[in-house]
Amino acid sequence: MGHARNRCQRREPELPQPKILILTITHGEAHRRMANALRQALVEIQPELTVEVVDALKHCTAWFRLYYNSYLVPLRYWPSLWRQIENLQHRSAATSPGWLYRQGGRRLFHFIKAFNPDLIVTTEVGLCELAAMLKRETGARFRLVGLITGVDADRAWAQAEVDLYPVAPGDVVEMLQAEGVPRTKILPCGMPIDLQFSSLPERITARAHLKIDPDMPMLLVLFGGDGYDKPRHRILKGLERIQVPLQVVFIAGRNQALEHELRGLYQSNPRYTVLGWVDNMPEWMSAADLLLSKPGGGTVIEAVACGLPLLAFDPLPGGEERDCVWIEKQQVGRWIKRPEDIAPTIERLLSNPDEIQRLRENARAKGRPRAAFDAAEAILKLAHAGKLIDCLQRRRFQAGTLLPAS
Repeated sequence: MGHARNRCQRREPELPQPKILILTITHGEAHRRMANALRQALVEIQPELTVEVVDALKHCTAWFRLYYNSYLVPLRYWPSLWRQIENLQHRSAATSPGWLYRQGGRRLFHFIKAFNPDLIVTTEVGLCELAAMLKRETGARFRLVGLITGVDADRAWAQAEVDLYPVAPGDVVEMLQAEGVPRTKILPCGMPIDLQFSSLPERITARAHLKIDPDMPMLLVLFGGDGYDKPRHRILKGLERIQVPLQVVFIAGRNQALEHELRGLYQSNPRYTVLGWVDNMPEWMSAADLLLSKPGGGTVIEAVACGLPLLAFDPLPGGEERDCVWIEKQQVGRWIKRPEDIAPTIERLLSNPDEIQRLRENARAKGRPRAAFDAAEAILKLAHAGKLIDCLQRRRFQAGTLLPAS
């Protein structure tokens, strides 16, 4: 009996920590912000973890990078054509031919094999298709996570090789299920966003810290992380027509030319504040009454997490237009379709605090400010489970028996 008890009490050696690879791209800020937020949450939960965020296109062939970036040509010179292309990709089971991904992704596949991750997270649909292809065609044993940006998803996200989808609740969940993804693989926790959003300050506290007038309504105007300045003249003209008291904060992102232009226009007007890149966006959103912005997926999710009504203006063709439809459907903001409607929309909302409050409450009900932690916990559970199964299979193989593949 004593020998049996000793055998029962014998502890298995601890498993090594899983290696996690997060594949992202530099198209806009949303993919990068989501990837970095997830990494931050993962290492905060498990500091000894190995997590790398990688720009996947840097590990692809040059011609494939050109192909991936070719959307910029129709987007700039023929937006209606890009709308057709993007909507077609949105409805298709694949965003590009398999042979093209197979050839263009060779260098990326070699990098992944050398890195030897236990789990891969993809933050963009084409990267998800590439990772699923590698897993399917080589029998790679890494777990795969599809991290979908925003409130809308392309059909091609639905890949049988994906083990987990941390997504925004609602439409994305329904789309994945309609494409045959088992509900057990879908975690409607929201899109990972900066961890600062998980502990937002009160508006009065944020305004005091930012030196914003506590008694005057504040409009926050964003141009995206890269400072997308195409609609700036229409926005500025619209704001100049506003006749009610209002303080305006512009955040130009990394676009230094835009920042310089705005400072030249408004440096003598105390009601206007011009900033470049900021690291405390949650604080600025907490201080604002309304947000006027291009409706990128990340911006929509962050505004909703703050309960900040979003006035969407000048969306890019395709996905951002669908984001605008979602904003109006969920009653978390308004879609301003014409520049001449900027001033009357803002004036009407500011004169109707009950309407602003309804938009705020709707947004808070949809918001998931702790999404990064919720997604990280699920990913760690998946990674550790996969590590355990692989370890058991190796031991059984060494002992002469083999467990069925998971």
